[in-house]
Amino acid sequence: MITPYNLLRHEIIGLNAGIISVTDKEFMTSGRIVDETRNTLKIETKSGVKIIPKDCVVIELNLPNDAIVRVDGRLLVSKPEDRVKKKYRIKFV
Repeated sequence: MITPYNLLRHEIIGLNAGIISVTDKEFMTSGRIVDETRNTLKIETKSGVKIIPKDCVVIELNLPNDAIVRVDGRLLVSKPEDRVKKKYRIKFV
């Protein structure tokens, strides 16, 4: 089960996400994550699929247990299969 504690070591494809711009602090887009590469996320929105770079945004993920987690996109920059091998020190604010 995906929780805020194991989110960085889990698959995020299929989760609903809101993308927050780092510079503007407002929602750029929201939708469902349909694909992930090393540096980008593909998000399916009402107006089509958008490609968002990971390293310059904050991602707000809606987890299946109704928790909402904000993650700095720089923590997600790696291949999804390699993210499982990394060790993270998680801080909640």
